[in-house]
Amino acid sequence: MLILGIETSCDETAAAVVEVSHEHGIKIKSNIIASQHEIHNKYGGVVPELACRRHIENINPVITEAIDKAGVKLNDIELFAVTKCPGLVVALLVGLSTAKAIAYALKKPLIGVNHLEGHILSIFLEKPDLSFPFFSLLVSGGHTELYLIEDFGKYKALGRSRDDAAGEAFDKASKMLKLGYPGGPAIEKTAISGNPLSINFPRAYIDKDSLDFSFSGVKTALKNYLDGFIPPYSTSSIFLPDVAASFQQAVVDVLINKAFLAAKMYNVKTIVIAGGVASNKLLREGMKKRGTAEGVSVYHPSPILCTDNAAMIACAGYHRFIKERDACCNFYDMDAEAQMSL
Repeated sequence: MLILGIETSCDETAAAVVEVSHEHGIKIKSNIIASQHEIHNKYGGVVPELACRRHIENINPVITEAIDKAGVKLNDIELFAVTKCPGLVVALLVGLSTAKAIAYALKKPLIGVNHLEGHILSIFLEKPDLSFPFFSLLVSGGHTELYLIEDFGKYKALGRSRDDAAGEAFDKASKMLKLGYPGGPAIEKTAISGNPLSINFPRAYIDKDSLDFSFSGVKTALKNYLDGFIPPYSTSSIFLPDVAASFQQAVVDVLINKAFLAAKMYNVKTIVIAGGVASNKLLREGMKKRGTAEGVSVYHPSPILCTDNAAMIACAGYHRFIKERDACCNFYDMDAEAQMSL
């Protein structure tokens, strides 16, 4: 089976072709991503209307490139999978409307995919033999959540951010430090030469045994630290690498401790990190070091599959298609939704 995935939930326009076979599982034949970072950089975050306009410009060329690179024809596609939630509605509508039009014209099935499910299942594109159950620590600009994954389509939410997501905290911290957007990579790059112990930023653990997250406090602590400089701080009056390293360490410590608290509470010995922040080297290395010490296996996708991409949407679409084969033909009323839990 050939599947075309389409992803436009935020500021990446993406299309991918994957092939499913009994011999090789799910194989990526193309995975094209058009980023908008240069557009949103000067604003320090994503501007929805600008994102929508660029999606409209990019969607057809990106799909064409994905089809061409895969060496197939559009009519060869047997299933279309598109992100329908959650995300920026104006952005989601571009991908959803395009997918509906193509699937309708070709009389092919179309299935809507939850963006979060795409991130969770992205690990199966590189580790198809991963066994259930496992924990998914989903960390991105819009989401920081912990799920117990019992099977395809069977997910139990155990914890989520009560305010800022970890990636959002990185974006806002980067804006304060004038490091640019997206904030995660900017903070990580600046932190390389810094001392993570130089500033003791707070770690919020909320209630005892709580698996929820909170990153608004550490963001406010950073602002208060910077506001403490008289005259008002400038990037030349503080040692940026120390600040970035200390902030990054505070966020990562909470992510690691919560993930392993969940593993201990539920006696599950496998954790998968997913989402854009899963590309963070400090988080990856810290998770694996802790996993080795506690006998827990830790996995993560390659960086290209951590960011928003369409291969993960195609993968999730396939597994949902297997469970909801009849429903995917009745897609005319499918709509974009800003918020939808798994």
